[in-house]
Amino acid sequence: MNTVTKTVHLNADRNRVFDFLSNIENLPKWATNFCQGVKQEGDDYKIVRPDGELFFKIVSDRTTGVVDMYGGPDKEQMAGWPARVMGLADGTSLFAFTCVQFPGVTDEAFADDCVSVDGELEILRNILA
Repeated sequence: MNTVTKTVHLNADRNRVFDFLSNIENLPKWATNFCQGVKQEGDDYKIVRPDGELFFKIVSDRTTGVVDMYGGPDKEQMAGWPARVMGLADGTSLFAFTCVQFPGVTDEAFADDCVSVDGELEILRNILA
């Protein structure tokens, strides 16, 4: 399994970045290639993607800055993408997101996913400017 961690420097304080990223309703605002919309079904969320819907959740912890994201075809089969918000001494933040190549994903598709994340992190930078 391959992994690639992407980072982006954000001109916003840690709490603002954490609050934005830990709110699943904000996902389609910045992860535009991955998520076109969010639907709530009871206590569960699904994201709308070009290839269908996925169950999705964000497990976050303000103290550590963890904003881990999980998605899958059902609640028992959710893959995870580790993510973290770190405050910097100058009042700005760093967001780190790890792309994971799951079984069945080709090297080419994984490389495309990583490029897609680069674009989404730029969108995030613009939103939180």
